[in-house]
Amino acid sequence: MIGRLLAERMGYRFLDTGTMYRAITWLAMNQGINPQDEAALADLALRSDIQVDEKDARVLINGTSPPLEDQRKEIDKKVSLVARVQGVRKAMVKQQQTLAAKGKIVVAGRDIGTVVVPNAPLKLYFQASTQERAKRRYQELRDLGHSAEFNRVLEELSARDKLDSERTHSPLRPAADAHIIDSEGLTIEQVLEKILALIGED
Repeated sequence: MIGRLLAERMGYRFLDTGTMYRAITWLAMNQGINPQDEAALADLALRSDIQVDEKDARVLINGTSPPLEDQRKEIDKKVSLVARVQGVRKAMVKQQQTLAAKGKIVVAGRDIGTVVVPNAPLKLYFQASTQERAKRRYQELRDLGHSAEFNRVLEELSARDKLDSERTHSPLRPAADAHIIDSEGLTIEQVLEKILALIGED
């Protein structure tokens, strides 16, 4: 949300790398690939072409627009298992770097400043308590019309954080030169103002 709004405010393109991992997870689910089958997942990622629509940031995988929001709950249960596979990450990062190299872009994701674009002129790392982020995710699901239980959302988010932080390849961590932004209790507009102030300083 923040990345997309920042891109709109600055007139930049926007890339949410998380949607790319959700897209490959959806494709794996659609093809009946076990999320524990690392070889099959890596091969699938290598053979798949993922593009991001320049106008609305919609993700296309092999020319198809996957129903990422309609199946978000099911996809989110497996996406960290898929994303931790080295072959998947290698294929995704290569495509992400190609997209980012086209210039003037805001890129959001869990390894952007450390792996995807380590030479980015401005790196931001957002932090908030698991409870706070679960509240936001719970409300997002409800706004999309999904049934959701807060405790279940909290449990799944905690599990995903653990997987992403402990994975061998590209673990979740801030880049050494990233600006840390604590968004606990802040509105979207307040977070945006913090970012724009940093951009102004640079």
